Amino acid sequence: MTYFTQTIKVLAVTAALALPALVFAAEPAMEKGGMFTDHKGMTLYTFANDKDGRSVCNDKCAQNWPPLMVEGEAKPSGKWTVITRDDGKKQWAYDGKPLYTFIMDKKEGDMTGDEKMDGAWKIAKPD
Repeated sequence: MTYFTQTIKVLAVTAALALPALVFAAEPAMEKGGMFTDHKGMTLYTFANDKDGRSVCNDKCAQNWPPLMVEGEAKPSGKWTVITRDDGKKQWAYDGKPLYTFIMDKKEGDMTGDEKMDGAWKIAKPD
């Protein structure tokens, strides 16, 4: 095998391994059954008290409702946007609404956070 052939094979393997990361970065969540889930299949929620693309769920709230955090250098696309939290970290939002999981959802498909706090928490759905 020549040096050129080995180099081509290494580049092909590197590209194949990088492709899933690029796809993941492009789509922070998935649509499943008319609602959004994270890549682990956990239900995503929006919080009615969030306004103007800003999260007000911090501290104890964020412990119970973990934000859908931005991984790496992901960029906004279409209705998917990136907001900056009060602590300076980046969080995903859809159509200006920050997204969260719920600590009481234990397995894929759980939706125990829907309508919590007098309906302030709702399952995130595409428009």
